[in-house]
Amino acid sequence: MENISKCLPINGTDYVEFYVGNAKQAAHFYQSAFGFQPIAFAGLETGLTDRVSYVLKQDKITFVLTGALTPDSEVAVHHKKHGDGVKVIALWVDDATKAFEDTTSKGAEVDFEPITKSDDNGKVVLSSIKTYGETVHTFVERKDYNGIFMPGFIEWKPEYQPEDTGLLYVDHIVGNVDWNEMDKVASYYRDVMGFEQLISFDDKDISTEFTALKSKVMANDNMRIKFPINEPAKGKKKSQVEEYLDFYMGSGPQHLALATDDIVATIDALRKRGVDFLHVPDTYYDNITDRIGEIDEDIEVLKRNKILIDRDDKGYLLQLFSKPVEDRPTFFFEIIQRKNAVSFGKGNFQALFEAIELEQQSRGTL
Repeated sequence: MENISKCLPINGTDYVEFYVGNAKQAAHFYQSAFGFQPIAFAGLETGLTDRVSYVLKQDKITFVLTGALTPDSEVAVHHKKHGDGVKVIALWVDDATKAFEDTTSKGAEVDFEPITKSDDNGKVVLSSIKTYGETVHTFVERKDYNGIFMPGFIEWKPEYQPEDTGLLYVDHIVGNVDWNEMDKVASYYRDVMGFEQLISFDDKDISTEFTALKSKVMANDNMRIKFPINEPAKGKKKSQVEEYLDFYMGSGPQHLALATDDIVATIDALRKRGVDFLHVPDTYYDNITDRIGEIDEDIEVLKRNKILIDRDDKGYLLQLFSKPVEDRPTFFFEIIQRKNAVSFGKGNFQALFEAIELEQQSRGTL
C-alpha cells in the first residue's frame, strides 16, 4: 500500500463528534458510564448562539458532544431526523489544506473549505468533505497549536471527574449504508482517499437463519483508520442494518470500536457503571479452544464476562458489543482487545447476529 501515504497521509482519528438531543446530559453519561474526562467547552459563554459542545477525552480518544440551542440550528435539524449519532469523523493530518485539495480534486464533495482558527495558544487549520449519508470527514491540522482542544473552546474542569475505564484509542468505525451502496462507498474511500480494501464479507460469511449483511473493510496505509462498510443482504427477516437504516433514517456510523489492553477489567468497569452489553449464551464457550486454540486468558473468566474470542493468522482478539446507547436502536459501541490479530471477529458473526436478533425480537423489529 505504498501509494496511499503519498495520496492522503493521516496520522489517526482526531475526534468523533456526536450530534445529540442534550449535550450536557450526554457528556455526563460518557463521563459516568465510560470514564471520559472533561476537557473543553464551547457555547453561549464562548460566543456561539446556535449550539453547545462538550469535549471529553480518554487516552487517545476524543469525543465532542454537540447539542442545539435553537430549533433551526443545523444540529437540531440533524437530530430531529437521525436522533443521537455521529456527525463528524475528524482525521488528524499534517496539512488540512492539502488533504482537502487532494480529496476534492478526486471527486469528494465539499463540506467546508480550509479555515484557520487562532487564539493565544496558536492556530488550527480545518477543512471538511462529505462521505456516506450526512457524515463528514473534517481534516484537523494542529501542529501549531498548544491549547486544550482548539480555538473557540475554553477549559472545562468540573469537580466531577470519575476514573477512566481503560479505553485507549479508536480501533475502527463501522458505517451502515443502504441497499447496493457498499461498493460505491468502498470505491469512494479507495479512489478519493487512497484507502485499500483490507477484507470483505458476503452474506455467506455474515448470516443466520433469518438475517444477513455484506461488508467491506477499507483501511489507510498505517492501519490507524479502518472503516468497515455494511449494507443489508436478503434474508427471511429484517437485519440489524435494515433496522438501523429505518430508525436512523438513512446511512450513517453504526458503531465505534474502542480498544483496551485489558478487556476483562474494562468490561467489568463498564458493567458496574450501567453499560448494557449483548447477551452471549454459555453454549458459545463449549469447545471454544478447539476453534481458537490456546490463549493467555482464562476461558472461565471470559465466559463469566461474556467476552467473545476469535483468531486469525496473526493472532487473536477479544471483543464485546454494547446494546444501543440511545433511544433509537441505532448507534452502539464495541470494546476490543487485539492480541496481534488484524481481523474483525469473523468467527463471532454467528453469535453476534443471534444476540442482536434476540434484541430485535424484543423490540418487535426483526
